[in-house]
Amino acid sequence: MNVSEKRLPVPGYTLWEETNNMCGIVGYIGQQDAKDILLKGLEKLEYRGYDSAGIAAMNEDGVHIFKEKGRIAELRESVDEKVQASTGIGHTRWATHGVPSRVNAHPHQSTTSRFTLVHNGVIENYSILKREYLQDVQLKSDTDTEVIVQVIEKFVAEGLEVEQAFRQTLSILKGSYAIALLDEQNPNLIYVAKNKSPLLVGLGDGSFNVVASDAMAMLQVTDQYVEIMDKEMVLVERESVTIQDLQGNVIERAPYKAELDASDIEKGTYPHYMLKEIDEQPLVTRRIIEKYRNEDGGLTIDKDIVNAVNAADRIYIIAAGTSYHAGLIGKQFIEKWANTPVEVHIASEFSYNMPLLSANPLFIFISQSGETADSRAVLVQIKELGHKALTITNVPGSTLSREADYTLLLHAGPEIAVASTKAYTAQLAVLSILAAVAANAKGYSLEFDLTKELGIIANAMEVLCDQKEEMEAIAREYLSTTRNAFFIGRSVDYYVGLEGALKLKEISYIQAEGFAGGELKHGTIALIEEGTPIIALATQEHVNLSIRGNVKEVVARGANPCIISMKGLEEEDDRFVLPSVHEQLSALVAVVPLQLISYYAALHRGCDVDKPRNLAKSVTVE
Repeated sequence: MNVSEKRLPVPGYTLWEETNNMCGIVGYIGQQDAKDILLKGLEKLEYRGYDSAGIAAMNEDGVHIFKEKGRIAELRESVDEKVQASTGIGHTRWATHGVPSRVNAHPHQSTTSRFTLVHNGVIENYSILKREYLQDVQLKSDTDTEVIVQVIEKFVAEGLEVEQAFRQTLSILKGSYAIALLDEQNPNLIYVAKNKSPLLVGLGDGSFNVVASDAMAMLQVTDQYVEIMDKEMVLVERESVTIQDLQGNVIERAPYKAELDASDIEKGTYPHYMLKEIDEQPLVTRRIIEKYRNEDGGLTIDKDIVNAVNAADRIYIIAAGTSYHAGLIGKQFIEKWANTPVEVHIASEFSYNMPLLSANPLFIFISQSGETADSRAVLVQIKELGHKALTITNVPGSTLSREADYTLLLHAGPEIAVASTKAYTAQLAVLSILAAVAANAKGYSLEFDLTKELGIIANAMEVLCDQKEEMEAIAREYLSTTRNAFFIGRSVDYYVGLEGALKLKEISYIQAEGFAGGELKHGTIALIEEGTPIIALATQEHVNLSIRGNVKEVVARGANPCIISMKGLEEEDDRFVLPSVHEQLSALVAVVPLQLISYYAALHRGCDVDKPRNLAKSVTVE
């Protein structure tokens, strides 16, 4: 395949209801038995979060559907091993339309069972389509997805060829979709299409091809992938892949190599991915130093990126969740070192409430997956305004990376646990390097050697990761039975407290909130009851006495304080003392005990650490 078009955002892209890309899609067409390939692919996508799963295996006898509410392990048990099929599609679902159930699980079939379909995304006009096209069709599920496959069958019944019916259906869908479709009468073809939801076609050795919403799913069989752009459809056969626009024009596009190490995806001897990923943080920090160090031992960033940063009169950091918390700390690095003003915005809010922009802004998008739907909505919006964008992500070739002007990689390796840990500290490390290099290019000198200090950070992380027993004891002492907890700090410690509270609430289901220490007396202190856990961070000398005063205020109301301080600032009653690192980089180490405390709190409360309820890895739902 040849490159014949520049990668640009799709014209006419408008704001939309962000989709549930947490769902996963896989597909295979070739000569091997598809079932195990599909199931293994879905297992690689478990980290995204899901409530049900299913596969469709197609052979000369027809299409065989297997689906279950719950885990893929349960789906495996329900699959009939006697069914041999060389074509199939699979799906993990995170419920949006209809409760989690076997009936609502994908794949969905048309009334005659001729067509079988899996779908990621949200069809905004599905109710309208039901009224206009399917009044005489009895739907089996509560999903928007079933509407798609039923409309396709209706168009075929009215005389359209399948390819035409598929294209016609796509043209009337509003919202987001990644679709894989089987036709029982043509077992040598998978119909594929996407709009605003990630989907890739993986190229085999000439005897097979695959479909995946994430390259990780099919690394077991190929590392060569072709990206599909919005409002394109693809005909995937064993020996060929044909990309078309919705007018039927053929598009040639070269494949790229997925730069993922499949061995990194395995847990090894760890009981959970989250614990493995916490322990990988020292290694990741050292890897980042190596990736961004030049031959002279100094830190370097692509000159075009540095020039874009320094040419901007204001930087807007756009992110969500953990990445937003990293952005708050990145703002401190860039403003204090490079002397450039920075605003940090929640992606889902920015799309609908854009502030008055400066004359020459640069947008920095921070996203572990590079697929965050809220952030992509902003990216498309600001590109239409002609502004430059930089993506900081862990996934090369991801949507945000492809569509931004520049990319900085985190080099953290695949992060599987839903709760982000190593990607967060990697984001902080890369942001610090970006700020330092930009400052140097402006003629500003840091008061410390960042390379050396990041090395000290890595060593401190190792020390902390070796103190798991102490972290478990803290979790047991403060969090084993509580229904809520508060994290407080001042300056940078406040931002770290926000991340600590997020980690605790998302995996242990404890109601946890982070607050600036000085804000407690303005309302929040009313929530303090006898025994309420208060985790206070004290790593900043200039606010050390202030945060300790805040701790005294809540203790006077009955709170149970747990002070985590930096060596050199510690006092006798502090519960834990962090190894000494440079104060301006303390966030990279202060978060590690909070990650471990959250992990053990969830473990002791019997929670599913890697796959917490209602959450997913890649993309949020608005």
